[in-house]
Amino acid sequence: MTSSRIGTIVSILLAVFVTTNCAYYNKIVSRKNLVDGAEAYKGRKFDEAEDFFRRAAARDPEGLTMEGRTAQLFLARTIHSKYIGNRRETDLAESAIEEYKKVLQLDPNEQSAYKAVAGLFENLQKQDDWMTWVTNRANNTEILPQHRAEAFTSLAVRQHTCANEISDTDATKKPGKRDGKDIFIYVKPEKPEDLERMRGCVTQGMQLIQQAIDLETEEIKNIKGVNPKELSDTELRQKLDLVKAFESARSYRTALLMQSSRLAEMDGREAEAEQLRKQVDEARAKGQELSEVNRQLQAEIDARIAAAIEAEKAADEQKPGGN
Repeated sequence: MTSSRIGTIVSILLAVFVTTNCAYYNKIVSRKNLVDGAEAYKGRKFDEAEDFFRRAAARDPEGLTMEGRTAQLFLARTIHSKYIGNRRETDLAESAIEEYKKVLQLDPNEQSAYKAVAGLFENLQKQDDWMTWVTNRANNTEILPQHRAEAFTSLAVRQHTCANEISDTDATKKPGKRDGKDIFIYVKPEKPEDLERMRGCVTQGMQLIQQAIDLETEEIKNIKGVNPKELSDTELRQKLDLVKAFESARSYRTALLMQSSRLAEMDGREAEAEQLRKQVDEARAKGQELSEVNRQLQAEIDARIAAAIEAEKAADEQKPGGN
């Protein structure tokens, strides 16, 4: 083999060796930065924590490693915590938003980052930005359906609030009886424009919540058959998050159907109002199905946590010097 060929092979091997070791070194250092940053964060030394997390994130700006993605998320949370400590420093909130957006570029399904940005927009009273942010999330077909459903539900909640502010007043609900039961009878608000606003909110809210419901997966539709004890810890958490998203959607569908029945009653459409009240009962029952699954999943999680704590106590007692 000629010396030139040997030299080329050696150069390639060295390049691979150096690159591999560089990546390994970056991972080790990033892990140390994460540990040190977590300790600083726990001690509320947020400036110090931010520095550690920023350094770790800079080693993997494309989020190719778990360390890089974790560092970016912790960096955003640290800046967010600094803002919470002093809400007058709105530049910190803006900075946290930008860092959270980087998290979502690395992992579009990172729901905690999405929620954090939505919450910050609300804190900053940037309602237009909030609306754009949540609407884009709802329409993003590249993320998990439960995350889209949660966004559609958030939009529908605002429409429900709008309708309820008009219908749930002393001026619009009067004590009465129906089938021998004490109820409220709903009458038109004094201002015609309030009635029209309610009509618009109910219509839009029902459209939004139906879009959330339409995203229900086969897994959700058949969720009653799930056995929490057969699931791993990770599966339990994932299932619980899935159920919670659609449980909320079903709950607000019930609430918006109730607003629809109130509106029909105000308009004098009594037959339609009665039909809508039946739909309310049906929707409530479907929501309770998910509520029961939610309860079962959470109970299993709590039981496993309790068992782990007891096991740890027992292990401590077996150690020399244990009580």
